[in-house]
Amino acid sequence: MKGLRLPAAKWAVVLSVAACLGCSQQSREARAHTRSEPMKPPSMADSFGDGTPDFLRLDTPADRRAFRRWFTFLAEQQFLKETAELPAEVKDCAALVRFSYREALKKHDARWAADMKLTAVPSLPNIGKYSYPFTPLEANLFRTARGAFEPEDMRRGRFAQFADAQTLMLYNTYELGKQLERAQPADLLFFHQPIQDQPFHAMIFLGGHIVYHTGETPGEIRRPTVEELLHHPEPRWRPNPGNPYFLGVYRWNILRD
Repeated sequence: MKGLRLPAAKWAVVLSVAACLGCSQQSREARAHTRSEPMKPPSMADSFGDGTPDFLRLDTPADRRAFRRWFTFLAEQQFLKETAELPAEVKDCAALVRFSYREALKKHDARWAADMKLTAVPSLPNIGKYSYPFTPLEANLFRTARGAFEPEDMRRGRFAQFADAQTLMLYNTYELGKQLERAQPADLLFFHQPIQDQPFHAMIFLGGHIVYHTGETPGEIRRPTVEELLHHPEPRWRPNPGNPYFLGVYRWNILRD
């Protein structure tokens, strides 16, 4: 400014403050630019050849841990509701799994909690890699066909918002075996009951408990302890290696590392 005169020492202070402000402004501009710039093309790799692209996999232990905790929390919350209060889509075992999976991948803010009609939300971190439905596949999270992932799959309808229990097992998870000791929270237990109209059934392993939808109309959500399920009055529902109707413990492809 014309006529402004400051000693050299004071000029140094002014310049130092200006530099800090400039850095702060540049930082804000950089963040704004980062938010506004288009998403970089995702990597088309499929490291495990299981049909799930690497851009969907949760790469860090923190993200995998966050998914497990949100997935199991949401599944268990549905057990605590009356059947009439369940989300309209939760009508069978696969629907409960899809619902919990999708909601676990969302940003869990106050608006989300209100939409979910939750009176209390755990203090858990969100998944950092992405937030549903803002993924390269948008809302189509579930693979519906066999084979390793190829970029053309994104245009050939090989991913969808819907997947039944058999599709979840075959194309979205991988088998750990029939030993229940291998299960971690958020893993799935699958059964095949050929005498039923919908023979494939999925249950969610919580740790000490298991939660599942009975699949009946209207049905209900149950949460037996592991011990109770191992002694189910109908042996065909017991998750032990000797049961031919128990297909095993499965883990989500996105948790594969």
